[in-house]
Amino acid sequence: MKQFVFYISEKIQSKILWAKQNKLKAIIVGLLSIFFLQYLTLPNNSLQSLRKNNPKKTAMMEQRDAEAVSSDKEFKIQQQWIPISRISRNLINAVIVSEDGMFYEHDGVDWYEMEESILKNLEKGKAARGGSTISQQLSKNLYLSTSKDPIRKFKELIITLRMERTLSKRRILEIYLNVIEWGNGVFGAEAAARKYFGKSASQLSREEAAQMASVIPSPRKHQPNVMSRYIARRSSIILSRMSARGM
Repeated sequence: MKQFVFYISEKIQSKILWAKQNKLKAIIVGLLSIFFLQYLTLPNNSLQSLRKNNPKKTAMMEQRDAEAVSSDKEFKIQQQWIPISRISRNLINAVIVSEDGMFYEHDGVDWYEMEESILKNLEKGKAARGGSTISQQLSKNLYLSTSKDPIRKFKELIITLRMERTLSKRRILEIYLNVIEWGNGVFGAEAAARKYFGKSASQLSREEAAQMASVIPSPRKHQPNVMSRYIARRSSIILSRMSARGM
């Protein structure tokens, strides 16, 4: 036993010595090890189950719940799941032109937009521009957090690529429209449509749909039924994009 402990101790010391002598290589090996371990924790079976089963409480819901508890605020989830066939085509179109115009063309990641986003953020020295697709947003909502650290983004990328291989575009869009945040405790199109416009998501007009889509980037800061300068400007842009596409 003593020989074994001595052997392990020698190995550890040699590794430490190697790391001191090869700092850059040690950092690279360490980072690769972290990414590999994170890769092993990524969901796979749960993605398969989403083909037929609707998700329960998402990571985003759990995060908001935890935030409310820590700040001693009341929090209640409002959500009503509906099939995509009962969601207004106006809202579907508005969300696509607003959040991911190339949704049906890419494999889950818009590589051009990602590159442009990275360059813009480097130029500004902060996260000034987002480049996430609908599939990436869904990956984050279902399994991750709102953190912007590199490991979280790595997980988001892998989950998104897996998701696109596992689920159809229609199913991805259906889940997305039913789980994304649309206000404090408000999740999904049906709960949002009833809260803000007093009607089902199937009955939303083009204007209402554009207003709903306009708040997706900051759903707890803006309300779609309050015609602020932000809502007016953004919904106007969305309506123009819809008209340009014949929607």
